Amino acid sequence: MTGLSTEWSRSMGLEAPIVNAPMGGVAGGALAAAVSRAGGLGMVGMGSAGSPEQLEAELRHLSGLDRPFGIGLVDWVVSQKPRLLDVALAARPALLAVSFGDNSTWVRRAHDSGVLAAAQVADLRSAHQAVAAGIDVVIARGAEGGGHGEPRVSTLPLLAEVLDELPVPVLAAGGISSGRALAAVLAAGASGAWIGTAFMACTEGSASEPSRRALLGARDTDTVTTRAFDVALGYAWPEQLPERVLRNEFGDQWTGREEALAAADEARAELAAAIIADDHRLAPVNAGQGVGRLRSVRSAADVIAEMCGDARRLLDRW
Repeated sequence: MTGLSTEWSRSMGLEAPIVNAPMGGVAGGALAAAVSRAGGLGMVGMGSAGSPEQLEAELRHLSGLDRPFGIGLVDWVVSQKPRLLDVALAARPALLAVSFGDNSTWVRRAHDSGVLAAAQVADLRSAHQAVAAGIDVVIARGAEGGGHGEPRVSTLPLLAEVLDELPVPVLAAGGISSGRALAAVLAAGASGAWIGTAFMACTEGSASEPSRRALLGARDTDTVTTRAFDVALGYAWPEQLPERVLRNEFGDQWTGREEALAAADEARAELAAAIIADDHRLAPVNAGQGVGRLRSVRSAADVIAEMCGDARRLLDRW
């Protein structure tokens, strides 16, 4: 037991008010199972390259799991591959998050299947729209968060606004990589924390060893938001949804020059080769602004225990 809970986490059958962000390419079934076994809500993530077959493969890691888990999808990817939603609902997750789009028809399907619906929002207006669409849990994703998202408002200002106005549970996301940060968002009134970067270097995650080394060597100022990698790789992420990554040579060269990059065949081929070689001088590594708190490669259980223990001590003292 972590000794830390909220009304929402207890209602979900969790022992800790922690959800791992469904990071495509990193948060597979093994990480989700580890987070759930440690008392949080493990989320299997399907990013822009996800497929129904890939989701089915990752869900096998959850076979026999006697704890709640969730699944995270990308709205515009579901539109292109509708069977993703079928596979996700058939798995009967406790929570289904479909983010980064305006289509809300999936919410009714989730409710009809007895599944709670969640979505990430970047500002107060989109938070109200989510609730109007029937979303059960809102994730207030601040601009500090790693990976894709609208970098519109920082986590604490966004959280303060939505908590004052929304009638549904709100999870805080963006920059939460320590027990102190967890305590801060819980003290503000969040029902839990949606955490990505702190789990990036976990043993159960799918990050490569070179990616983990890059994360552990990064400082708090070493992340940037960019569209350069999406443009170079031909990913169809909308312009308003850049990704926050570790700063590197490729991003420095091409951020702000995306139109030229689209025609730079040699540069795009060089990036593709660097990704295969795991060369992060050029290849991207998603990370939020809390990356400076990463110190070592650890299990998900160790991350949750330390964050909850530190947060509990701080909240008790306050």
